[in-house]
Amino acid sequence: MDTIAVSKLRSNLMKVIKEIESGSSVDITSRGKVVARLVPPDFTRDIARQKLEMLSKTAVIHDVLSPIDETWNENRP
Repeated sequence: MDTIAVSKLRSNLMKVIKEIESGSSVDITSRGKVVARLVPPDFTRDIARQKLEMLSKTAVIHDVLSPIDETWNENRP
C-alpha cells in the first residue's frame, strides 16, 4: 500500500486514480498522519454474476434429482 500527502494527491490525482483502478490502495496523509484511504471498489458480486452468465452459455444442465443406478451407503466415510 502506498502513502501520499494531500498536497501531492492534488497534483497527481489522475495518476493515483489509475493506480487504484489497477488494484492498488493508497493511504492519504495530512501533516504526516493518515486521514483517508483510497481503495478500488468491491465488485465481487458483479464479477460472480458475469462468471455465472458466461458459464450458463456453455453449461449442460441435467436432472440431478432423479435416482441413478448407483446405490449409496450413508455410513461410508
